[in-house]
Amino acid sequence: MAAAEHSVTVRRTPEDVYAFLADGLNNSRWRSSVRSVSLASGSAGQVGAVYAQRLAGPGGREIDGDYRITEAQPSSSLRFEVIAGPARPKGAFTLRPADDGGTHLTFGLALEPKGLMRLMSGMVQKTMDSEVAQLTKLKAVLEQ
Repeated sequence: MAAAEHSVTVRRTPEDVYAFLADGLNNSRWRSSVRSVSLASGSAGQVGAVYAQRLAGPGGREIDGDYRITEAQPSSSLRFEVIAGPARPKGAFTLRPADDGGTHLTFGLALEPKGLMRLMSGMVQKTMDSEVAQLTKLKAVLEQ
């Protein structure tokens, strides 16, 4: 099992942070690997919504990274599963109020590598670590 997690405290309310995260169209504003994103089906930010993403992949080529929202608890939790592409992790954003009125935000990813993906575990772990670390950029975007 490959897993990665990162946390930040954002100087915005949990409601603001959740609204930004739930709108998958914001992904390209804080995740450097996202080349394009669109709402493919469902209602934006709701359970069952599917976002079609094109991501920067190995060797500079683009890969699919579509995902589906599996849980949406406003101001508290947003979970998703990647449904297209070579790696299909499950992810979660957990939000809780910070003492200063901001939001303590944690982003976690988990993947059970299968087949050839098991042979690339080092690269998969590095990519997951990089993805969750981008919360630092999300913090900067939201605090502008």
